[in-house]
Amino acid sequence: MIAAADGTALYAREQGADTGLVPVVCLPGLTRNAKDFETIAPRLAQSRRVLSLDFRGRGRSGRADPATYRPDQEAADTFLVLDHLGVGRFAVIGTSRGGIVAMVMATRALPRLAGVLFNDIGPRIDTPGLLRIRGYLGADPQFGSWEEAVAALKATNPGFDSLSEAEWQAFARRVFKDEGGVPRADYDAGLTRNFPAPEDIAAGKVPELWPLLEMLAPLPCLVLRGAHSDLLSAATVAEMQARHPRLAAATVPGRGHVPFLDEPESLAAITGWLAAVDSATATPAHP
Repeated sequence: MIAAADGTALYAREQGADTGLVPVVCLPGLTRNAKDFETIAPRLAQSRRVLSLDFRGRGRSGRADPATYRPDQEAADTFLVLDHLGVGRFAVIGTSRGGIVAMVMATRALPRLAGVLFNDIGPRIDTPGLLRIRGYLGADPQFGSWEEAVAALKATNPGFDSLSEAEWQAFARRVFKDEGGVPRADYDAGLTRNFPAPEDIAAGKVPELWPLLEMLAPLPCLVLRGAHSDLLSAATVAEMQARHPRLAAATVPGRGHVPFLDEPESLAAITGWLAAVDSATATPAHP
């Protein structure tokens, strides 16, 4: 655990070792945490250092003033953790909210970023996905069993019809925490405080972050899109590629928001992206 400036405990899981290849920092989605990267982090850790973080108010990190549950604060917390652990230049795998945080980080210390993978997220976020997330955000479901948790996931995560029951169970274990044998929400319900209101989402009053993406133009980047995503459209991916000359893209079949990162299509794209990141000739920066 590492203490933020306001005393909030920040958790990071470290795997692998410094091999000379660019370290990878995994940043999770809005209500998710480091467990989301159990699908990919061990594989990446065979060749490099990998850090998977819990943002404040999620997972093993401490709960804080809900007013601080913002991407700018999460970016500051991430830099604090990386400085504490002696990480200089790094690449980011940003799942959903984590991709937004990565763009904010670029505004503060672009030379430290070696590349960004956007996992089903972009500068423009589609209304249906935001409304779906707003519909369950802040709830504290009282499940009586893991089977009930799986049923809830199936109801709130469209686009994953090809998953087996075992895969749904594994998914549930990454999303929820175990309390006495039953699943519970693994995030602070106060996250609703800084999330757009339904009426603002419906009216399109959600900012687009194109200038932040364009800042990353010198870096090798990748966007993965779930084929059934309701948060990232194919049109947005096309515009991302038009605005970022070094942005590769891959569509992951059988997935909504978000791909798990262990699908064959994801792994192939990640391998190519990391090869580009590692071959970059920019001089590493240090904190």
